[in-house]
Amino acid sequence: IIFTLGLMGLFLLFCFLHGNDFYHYHPMTDLLYTEKDLVTSLKDYIRAEESKLEQVKTWAQKLDVLSATATQDPEGFLGHPVNAFKLMKRLNTEWGELESLVLKDMSDGFISNLTIQRQHFPNDDDQTGAAKALMRLQDTYRLDTQTISTGELPGEGPMTVEDCFELGKIAYSDADYYHTELWMEQALKQLDGGEESTVDMVTILDYLSYSIYQQGELERALDYTKRLLKLDSAHQRANGNLKYFEYQLAKQKKVEAEEGLKEKEEREREKREVSEKKGRPADYLPERRKYEQLCRGEGIKMTPRRQSRMFCRYSDNNRHPLYMLGPVKQEDEWDRPRIIRYHDILSNSEIEKVKELAKPRLRRATISNPITGVLETAHYRISKSAWLTAYEDPVVDKINQRIEDITGLNVKTAEELQVANYGVGGQYEPHFDFGRKDEPDAFKELGTGNRIATWLIYMSDVPSGGATVFTDVGAAVWPKKGSAVFWYNLFASGEGDYSTRHAACPVLVGNKWVSNKWIHERGQEFRRRCTLDESD
Repeated sequence: IIFTLGLMGLFLLFCFLHGNDFYHYHPMTDLLYTEKDLVTSLKDYIRAEESKLEQVKTWAQKLDVLSATATQDPEGFLGHPVNAFKLMKRLNTEWGELESLVLKDMSDGFISNLTIQRQHFPNDDDQTGAAKALMRLQDTYRLDTQTISTGELPGEGPMTVEDCFELGKIAYSDADYYHTELWMEQALKQLDGGEESTVDMVTILDYLSYSIYQQGELERALDYTKRLLKLDSAHQRANGNLKYFEYQLAKQKKVEAEEGLKEKEEREREKREVSEKKGRPADYLPERRKYEQLCRGEGIKMTPRRQSRMFCRYSDNNRHPLYMLGPVKQEDEWDRPRIIRYHDILSNSEIEKVKELAKPRLRRATISNPITGVLETAHYRISKSAWLTAYEDPVVDKINQRIEDITGLNVKTAEELQVANYGVGGQYEPHFDFGRKDEPDAFKELGTGNRIATWLIYMSDVPSGGATVFTDVGAAVWPKKGSAVFWYNLFASGEGDYSTRHAACPVLVGNKWVSNKWIHERGQEFRRRCTLDESD
């Protein structure tokens, strides 16, 4: 039981480094309280067992002293009628009572509680998703396995050999031999360092040698196979691999010996190419590298001339009555596309109210299907979201009105306020907010035209990660609690601005809360007049 709960605890650590489906449908904070309740129940069970054992121990000690005295002079001891009676009583009654005590199951309460709570436990798919999220963070922020495993990330505990092995095994099942090698090597390193584990070294070496072979490194694969066979000379697969690797290497060396200078140079070039290509598996996202660079803060730096045109100012939004005496703080974040940040847009009390309204209905975030326009989940958007309508609370209505007052755009045709929560590992890969020409039905069901603009409110600070990055232009906007960023998705001509392609970077440490308002074309005819000049 203790081992099982220990594994659950380790899994919860994984899940905090996640972005998997389990995270969306079952709030992770609830799981923590569930585990806390189970630990309390487990302690009660341990106390009950300890109390029982203490009673048995006391009984044994008493009888030990009595037996030692009695066996020194058995006849003399039993010659006393009271001793004879008590011996009969002990054997006929008290040993039976002791047997009942020993057989008494003290775990009923704990097992009952565990059975009830198990319906909320994660499954294999959840654990796989958590592991993949951890590896996603590892790649995005260039974290080595040692940094992650030793608990050097803020708020993270160290990982065991079993944890590292599990990550490697999940990568292996996806034919991701790059991450298999990284995590199996870390598991091996910790075993070599003296850490005790239920995972044996032979199993780790078996996975490790094969994953290295799959990446084209025959000699290293052979070295690990030989090390495995020193530990288990009868290992059938390793013996087969040994012969195959040795045959392939001998064949390779024979070819190299017969090659001329030109062929040798060609082979060396091929080896270098294999070494350079070694790494993460092929990706569906063409801008992955740039996206991750921006997430790490390695974005494009503006020239001094461009930077000189970026300002902070107090804005009254063309002498809007509400902002004449209390103008809003406006800061230019980027020039093309123009991205503006508004500071101190929401108060702490408003933020807490929005979160309070959203939390009970948070569900896996969806995207609009580019073909059908129907909302559906997607593997590249890892977050929970909820939609809040203006009529359900005055705070939501005030926020909507504030957006309209500051932007000057009509929000009556906008989508409802969407609240999103990105836990550690949560992300939204590069995408457009507007519907492209090849997606004519993207927002057909709404009947309000395309998404003309985006208003994004940051409702929390994020200790590490979680930036909003614009991959086409190299801009990065970092979360700041209470502030909002605004940009137009469409030119004044109604054409889409493809430079607004953006993404939400994975959260490395912390918890990211945002709310956004997608403002549509309908109702803006006299507020943002149409022009054929896309540079306007």
